Amino acid sequence: MTLLLNGAPQEIAGRTLAEALAELGFSGRIVATALNGDFVPARKRAETPLNDGDRIEVVSPMQGG
Repeated sequence: MTLLLNGAPQEIAGRTLAEALAELGFSGRIVATALNGDFVPARKRAETPLNDGDRIEVVSPMQGG
């Protein structure tokens, strides 16, 4: 299916947000996620289904000061 990942089209085979993140190389990384503009906590990603055309935002925390 085709999704928008941070605004760019991306072909994904995974059917859940957790599967998509693993497929995209985010496994083991601490990231914040949103699906179609709604925040999805890490504990809910495995049960969050994806549909063709969904918008996923992935943000990594940054250190700064």
